[in-house]
Amino acid sequence: MAKEGPNWEGLLKWSIANSDGTAPNHNLSEEDRKWFMEAMQAQTIDVVKRMKEITLVMQTPEEVLKDQGVTAADLEEMLEELQEHVESIDMANDLHSIGGLVPLLGYLKNSHANIRAKAADVVTTIVQNNPRSQQLVMEANGFEPLIHNFSSDPDVTVRTKALGAISSLIRHNKPGITAFRLANGYAALKDALTSENVRFQRKALNLIHYLLHENNSDCNIVNELGFPRMFMHLASSEDSDVREAALRSLLELAHNTKARSEEDSEKMKQLLQERINNISLMSAEDLGVVREERQLVDSLWSSCFNEPSSLREKGLLVLPGEDNPPPDVASKYFESPLRSSSVNPSSNNDSKKEKRETPLLLGPGPSSADSNNQVSSNREADAR
Repeated sequence: MAKEGPNWEGLLKWSIANSDGTAPNHNLSEEDRKWFMEAMQAQTIDVVKRMKEITLVMQTPEEVLKDQGVTAADLEEMLEELQEHVESIDMANDLHSIGGLVPLLGYLKNSHANIRAKAADVVTTIVQNNPRSQQLVMEANGFEPLIHNFSSDPDVTVRTKALGAISSLIRHNKPGITAFRLANGYAALKDALTSENVRFQRKALNLIHYLLHENNSDCNIVNELGFPRMFMHLASSEDSDVREAALRSLLELAHNTKARSEEDSEKMKQLLQERINNISLMSAEDLGVVREERQLVDSLWSSCFNEPSSLREKGLLVLPGEDNPPPDVASKYFESPLRSSSVNPSSNNDSKKEKRETPLLLGPGPSSADSNNQVSSNREADAR
């Protein structure tokens, strides 16, 4: 039975025969050239062509796809493939040109939660660090289904993925940030912080910190909506990433909030003291993991109370070796003679001492007769 696909073994033999000097150079015949190109093209994917095919599927009504036996799992797998293609910024921007962006955004409203979540994943990849695609998504009204899914979707995974897409869409994008504020995005973020899903909490906290850092005036909105108490609650989370993100937002607020009530100051002190106590009980290994948390606690204490935290007194702010250069593990294998002598000076001194004790003969050597007499006397002594 004939083998299917290109004859790779024949191609290898042909390549070797024409490149190792065993055969004279000659022009390819038209038949050989055609065979070679077909073999290469059989293993080459035309990305744009494939993206157009995926676009056609996305443009097909859901009922028609269902009648054709296309399942939700098939569509999810197709979106995964599309996500790989649009990792290239050029391909991400081309998706709009070939008509694929609008139907992709339509999948954010799909009846299957997994497809809505995966579509948001693809959008995240498209707009990440890509101002052109950010603009295209905004112009195609892609923000609306994303903010709806983030705020209202019954599936927490869909909400989390939509939040991730929004974070990438509005980052360094002033029209996007404005749209987020107008859509009451902060209220949705506040609701996200009450979720029991740690990943959802982390993404919400990270976006809040970014918004506060970029727009100091948003600190007033956050304070009015009661975010600080939520941050303080999450700063005691069992998840270290959530704790760090909450402390980071509290520190941003502390830098931009002039007045603080006595009650709030007391609660802040209690929180930070609790964190210091917990850090003090950690093992050396755990202390290394929470390095950023230690620094945040100290910075927040200094910002709120104008004095260093007790972490400094306890030697827990900077652990031994954290600010030192990495260990020199290669020197013992590539040690220079000068370094070796400086490390072990006693051996060098012994060598010099031995050299000094060796007599330097300046006069004529002993006569041959004296030498013979000395040798014979030595032999007699040995015989005795």
